[in-house]
Amino acid sequence: MPFGLSRRGGVAVVELHGVIGTRIRTNTYSRLFDSIAKSKRFRAVLLDIDSPGGSASGSEVLYYSIRKVAESKPVVAYVRGMGASGGYYLCCAASKVMALPTAMVGSIGVIYLRPVLEQLLGKMGVQFSVFKSGSLKDMTGFWRSPTAEEEGKFQGLIDEVYENFVSVVSQGRSMEEARVKELATGEVFTARRALEMGLVDELGGFDQALEAAAYLGDVQPRSLLVQPKRSFSDRFMGRPASGVYGASGLDMITGPVQRLLSGGIYYLEPEFLMGDYAGG
Repeated sequence: MPFGLSRRGGVAVVELHGVIGTRIRTNTYSRLFDSIAKSKRFRAVLLDIDSPGGSASGSEVLYYSIRKVAESKPVVAYVRGMGASGGYYLCCAASKVMALPTAMVGSIGVIYLRPVLEQLLGKMGVQFSVFKSGSLKDMTGFWRSPTAEEEGKFQGLIDEVYENFVSVVSQGRSMEEARVKELATGEVFTARRALEMGLVDELGGFDQALEAAAYLGDVQPRSLLVQPKRSFSDRFMGRPASGVYGASGLDMITGPVQRLLSGGIYYLEPEFLMGDYAGG
């Protein structure tokens, strides 16, 4: 550690555990990072990541929020379990990425979810009458399969979002985009392999990551856990501020189904499309 390091303040530790957009509420954590950026109490930030990713737009919002913090203080990303897809997207906003050797890292890619219930609805005797302006206005409709033209439109949309992901990794890891595309197959790697590929800077545990953040911030390695404030209803019901929306058993069942039916673009490991990921 530097000889003249500051004894005041410490390292803000932010736990990002779960799916981005559900367990990791985008607006809540965006405000949290904004407060950290303005606070003089924190000399550095340690992102404690265990996430399979989530909403593409939610991942981007948090990425830029973290980038704003990084303008005034060093940010270290530590992957303890999974830093995949959107979870790795957030890592790219940090100046240094560390991970446990067995952590899962990568899954650089995009997935678009579009449910098609045409056959199911037909068996139930349900038909839809659609009145629209614009030939492609109902291209996301779940009541029919997409046309060849619409499939091309969907793929073009995915390709554009994919290029954005590649650009973020390229900038964050100081890596040529051609090299990023070689790694952006959507697969996950152990952190040990990711280190060889240049996706991770160093292997280690939480204490080592804390030491690294403290060194960069010229401060004592004192961790200061920073969590979103809980609303009155969350406190009354005993729910964590970062928990999923709706705590009832019914909501826990219908929530994933609603997300599945509504479709969307995700930086997310496909196995977590139907449910949240609590981390571990």
